[in-house]
Amino acid sequence: MSFLPLGLDAKILKAVQEAGYTEPTPIQSAAIPPIIGGHDVIGIAQTGTGKTAAFTLPILTKLAAQPGGPGRGTRVLVVAPTRELAVQIEENVRIYSKHLPLTVATVFGGVGEGPQIRALRGGANVVIACPGRLLDLMGRQCANFSNVKYLVLDEADRMLDMGFLPSIRRIVQQLPKQRQTLMFSATLSKEIEALTHEFQRAPKMVRMGRCSNPVETVTQLVYEVPKHLKTPLLLHLLRGPEMNMVLVFSRMKHGADRIARQLEQKGIRQATLHSNRSQNQRLRALKDFKSGAVRVLVATDIAARGIDVDGISHVVNYDFPMHAEDYIHRIGRTGRAKAIGDAISFVTPEDRGELRALERFIGRGIVRKRADDFNYSAAAPAPHPDDNKRQFTHQQSQGSPKRNAQSRRSNQPSPSHRAGSSNQERSGQQRRRR
Repeated sequence: MSFLPLGLDAKILKAVQEAGYTEPTPIQSAAIPPIIGGHDVIGIAQTGTGKTAAFTLPILTKLAAQPGGPGRGTRVLVVAPTRELAVQIEENVRIYSKHLPLTVATVFGGVGEGPQIRALRGGANVVIACPGRLLDLMGRQCANFSNVKYLVLDEADRMLDMGFLPSIRRIVQQLPKQRQTLMFSATLSKEIEALTHEFQRAPKMVRMGRCSNPVETVTQLVYEVPKHLKTPLLLHLLRGPEMNMVLVFSRMKHGADRIARQLEQKGIRQATLHSNRSQNQRLRALKDFKSGAVRVLVATDIAARGIDVDGISHVVNYDFPMHAEDYIHRIGRTGRAKAIGDAISFVTPEDRGELRALERFIGRGIVRKRADDFNYSAAAPAPHPDDNKRQFTHQQSQGSPKRNAQSRRSNQPSPSHRAGSSNQERSGQQRRRR
């Protein structure tokens, strides 16, 4: 099937063809017609199946159909959980709207607010924003959303996980009642279903496959390995020439930095992506990964949520994810748009419970594999004399688990809490262990 029968505007079709796309994905084929028809839509599909274009293309078509084009003023508001995802959506909008007189702005923390305020006050047609900074600027009367016709809540499941629901409610309350609301998510939960009743009117459900199914083009493998041999095993696997574009997931930010240092010491070009990196550093890491300047990108879950990079050959779960949904999102970074890819998970004896839970969730076992010519019996290295000192210093900086849990509870956002730019995003991120 081509894009022609979907009812897209001719200028949008031209941009799609110039971008090299010849046929829509299933979620695009199913979601585009009802969106063009004016229905609210809830779209559920696996990561990597083209959800961004599923709402971008029909909205741009409707903007192009307005007499005189989009005109001045904000018509579209897209709310996304992370800066990386906001940037990805912006790239899609700019690619598909290249033949339209359209203005686009992104709003998120971690960068200067001046250009964002000017874009909002200038009436950018499409605004793509993270909840924290957006609420802050709305509270300061920097935005006029009285003419918003289309609201998109992207990665709705992740926004709930990050504690953004109170912020989303406050944003939605300030939008026109007469609007078209689209909600996209990789998973469907009772909480997501409740949101559809709260924010949408008789939405059309578009659901591709079982939400617990990973992308079918991804080969999944488990390597059972002692904890102290995870880095040697990663280095051993990276000797293979087929591992040419590798995304490595670490549970914690300091773990990602440690893995990156160990790779660098072995001469492997790498970059890191986590919330302690500045926005410029994060954008540079993604740019270098996309261009092939670095071979390995080491990331945490939340920072990697917006990664949309073609050609990722392997995803490596260096730290096994604590939640099955995180596994689905992680491995969906490869095998995108019908491409093939491998997902490798390192499983220590401590991770076996999470592995069994994941296999129950996806409804099948994952193949176990052992690396050839790798010494699984190697002894753990002797502790460095300074290890205890470093561990004590790290615990002081991180706080005890009990204190951290209390801190997370006390930082829960509420409707009465004024969410300042990136503070809301950071407090949301702290609620999930990475």
